[in-house]
Amino acid sequence: MATPLKIYGELRTAVQRLNFGSPVTHVYNPLEYARVPHRKYLELYGTGRREIVLLGMNPGPWGMAQTGIPFGEIYAVRDWMKINGRVYSPKRLHPKRPITGFACERSEVSGARLWGWVREKFKTPDDFFRRFIVLNYCPLVFMEESGRNRTPDKLPAEERNSLEAVCNRALLKLIDYYRPKFVVGVGAFAEKQAVRVLRGENVSIGKILHPSPASPAANNGWALTAEKQLTAMGIALPRT
Repeated sequence: MATPLKIYGELRTAVQRLNFGSPVTHVYNPLEYARVPHRKYLELYGTGRREIVLLGMNPGPWGMAQTGIPFGEIYAVRDWMKINGRVYSPKRLHPKRPITGFACERSEVSGARLWGWVREKFKTPDDFFRRFIVLNYCPLVFMEESGRNRTPDKLPAEERNSLEAVCNRALLKLIDYYRPKFVVGVGAFAEKQAVRVLRGENVSIGKILHPSPASPAANNGWALTAEKQLTAMGIALPRT
């Protein structure tokens, strides 16, 4: 059985071969330039079976794009997970979206909310990762000329289909490795992809509210809402 390191190595190479056109002008692949901390994440916290997979969409500009870790807000990765490592620069850098790795001074709100809830609820990384693993469906960041983020679902159909083919293959292999009881999409897109890709697999699929600040609902007690949604799926959480 392929390990997550091997699966992500194959995915890193596969997405590098894809081509994307207008309105996308820049594509970042943190599996490539941030492979050192990403590898540490998998080695420390991503080996062995897991009860629950939390599945995000793709990297945010101030989270995984900087650290290589899904929803990888700097303080959560460096200070709580104790992961650090050299982050290089993408070959084509957008002037409005610099990559400074662990020197980045901006905080990704989505990552701060998700990992902040994890820290409060589970206290230690070992307690959380004993049952959970956090992954992203797509490893790439897409930007328009203005610096605006473009999500994978907004790509032209031909490009989206090519991207989904390699991401679907990687997701199937990861689920085969982790053998979870639950796959939980962080947001509707990730849930939709999980339902499409994992049809026929012996796994329960659901979703929690995405912690994005663009969501009014997420700005009004995201953690409590996410906990209720997880509990409704049958996922037991620690009492705090």
